Amino acid sequence: MDEPTTKIAVVTGAGSGIGRSVVLALAAAGWSVALAGRRAEPLEETAEAAGDGADVLRVQTDVSDPDEVAALFGAVRERYGRLDLLFNNAGTFGPGGVPLEDLSYEAWRSVVDVNLTGSFLCAQAAFRQMKAQDPQGGRIINNGSISAHVPRPNSVAYTATKHAMTGLTKSLSLDGRPYRIACGQIDIGNAATEMTERMQTGILQANGQLAVEPVMDAADVARTVLHMAELPLEANVQFATVMATTMPYIGRG
Repeated sequence: MDEPTTKIAVVTGAGSGIGRSVVLALAAAGWSVALAGRRAEPLEETAEAAGDGADVLRVQTDVSDPDEVAALFGAVRERYGRLDLLFNNAGTFGPGGVPLEDLSYEAWRSVVDVNLTGSFLCAQAAFRQMKAQDPQGGRIINNGSISAHVPRPNSVAYTATKHAMTGLTKSLSLDGRPYRIACGQIDIGNAATEMTERMQTGILQANGQLAVEPVMDAADVARTVLHMAELPLEANVQFATVMATTMPYIGRG
């Protein structure tokens, strides 16, 4: 069967920040995009920002819930019949500034459920669809983080899940080879979103000081995701780091 002329994407965490920017970049490039997120109103705002000509599907989804993830990918299959891209973007930092010894089990579990289990559930559903469809194959891009490489102080839950995301990416890449399923990871440092607002007011550094950190436009991240997404399946960006040029990553600690 010939390759489809219109590409179909699922973007989780599509209601704000990096997710919204990636939706806008994909839609502008002619992709049909399913927007997934926990709250309906931000998804609607993203859809409106994409413009009247964009083909978007809004599906309210908690990625940590297996039934809701199944419903999301079922809706995509019913509407479009196939899937070419999953951008596994939904995530939460959890309670900020809580020392490891004071982090509650509930807080730990909520971060793991969204960042790691949610990413696995979406990847599994996408993998099944991409394996079964004709023509076979597709691409999964996981949103890692600078924290997939180095931690911030008092960030054990977030850092652990982002390190685990790297293992998920590698396993998906290996297991997807026989089925033309490519998987890569984008590690992002300080895109200007709601999650990084405190970077601009001062955040704890490894030496115990508070410091303002530079940020970059989320649209700069979206351009990289679009580049990764539009490569032929014979080529893959395995890992990419996109960061505010002068942020304290090289030399952190």
